[in-house]
Amino acid sequence: MPHHLMNLRNVPDDEAEEIRALFEEYEVRYYETPPSRWGISMGGFWAHDDDEAARARALLDEYQAQRLESQREQYQSRCERGETGLWYQFRKRPATFLAALVAIVVILGFSLLPFVRLG
Repeated sequence: MPHHLMNLRNVPDDEAEEIRALFEEYEVRYYETPPSRWGISMGGFWAHDDDEAARARALLDEYQAQRLESQREQYQSRCERGETGLWYQFRKRPATFLAALVAIVVILGFSLLPFVRLG
């Protein structure tokens, strides 16, 4: 029976490539199903037998712990450089930021309009 190792929905391309390389390096017999374009099927990495699944799971757990640590370090360095938050997004792309803000206000206005008219 196939064992689902990892869901590929919303997985960045670089992470999926690193996992493929990890499996190839350690000669894990796996197969991959892509996620559907419309988000109906999740896709993922799969193994056929129990032993391969256990070995792949151990490799994935170690890889994901390392990736978590490296992503946290990258985030902390971006925070220290001031590259996070709303002010950074506004400075980086002011037109996009203001368009999103206007869209939020319009949607909120249309959503609350029936309740305002009741009073």
